[in-house]
Amino acid sequence: MPKVKTAILGSGNIGTDLMFKLLRSDILEPSVMIGIDPESDGLRKARERGLTTIDNGIDGFLEQSDLADIVIDATSAKAHIHHAEILKKAGKQVLDLTPAAIGPTVVPSVNLGEHLNKQNINMITCGGQATIPIVHAVNRIASVEYAEIVATISSLSAGPGTRANIDEFTQTTARAIEKIGGAKRGKAIIILNPAEPPIVMRNTVYAEVADGTMDEERVTQSIKEIVAYIQSYVPGYRMRTEPIFDGNKVTVFLEVEGSGDYLPAYSGNLDIMTASAVKVAEEFAKNQFGAKVGVQQ
Repeated sequence: MPKVKTAILGSGNIGTDLMFKLLRSDILEPSVMIGIDPESDGLRKARERGLTTIDNGIDGFLEQSDLADIVIDATSAKAHIHHAEILKKAGKQVLDLTPAAIGPTVVPSVNLGEHLNKQNINMITCGGQATIPIVHAVNRIASVEYAEIVATISSLSAGPGTRANIDEFTQTTARAIEKIGGAKRGKAIIILNPAEPPIVMRNTVYAEVADGTMDEERVTQSIKEIVAYIQSYVPGYRMRTEPIFDGNKVTVFLEVEGSGDYLPAYSGNLDIMTASAVKVAEEFAKNQFGAKVGVQQ
């Protein structure tokens, strides 16, 4: 069956790991990788696997834009603001892995089907992908008044793009905790941990629910259901303990271990982004190009 040609914009760690996951897709074909450093490891590995490579950025892609129908941007929030308008004019469907949040935000386990007709979809942040589903799982049982998440990642898994986007990370994630997770108020914190050996991504989700709405058994079941769904596309995602309850408060401890496609297993923060992106991009492709991939509309 024909596949939907997909461009990877950005040849860094995220873009390269994404390429390996796309190579396993039954729906998407990674056809081109776009970077700005001809000597980057990402472009080298892309060439070795038969992708067309472009080393002069988005301008070079526009010269042969028929190479891809979907573009996944794995650069930075600042760069995506520039890329978004260009790709819109070029008529390309865009999946944004940066915290720019220009398009509607999607978390596969929460709102996968709501925005697949949009031209630009945003994947929020690694912390958002890991924690917002838990806030949502609590909120669908008990009304969440306040939710706070702390995402702790290894310093070694935080590249220049992540470090440059710390403010965008906290702001975008906090907004999404409210808009997608359903909390009335949300807060997000990111910690870069320099421990050796490097730790896997760890996340803490703390939620306070309205008085009289907590049902510990149903909330626990709701959380476990959503964890199982996430594990279907991020196998290394798991709870470290059972949810901890204290009156109208619940705390959930999570960790995300990477699959080791390109990055070390401790880089779960990057793995959850690329794995979630493939999940959304496949649905994006079926919705936008269904006939091409043999999907009934």
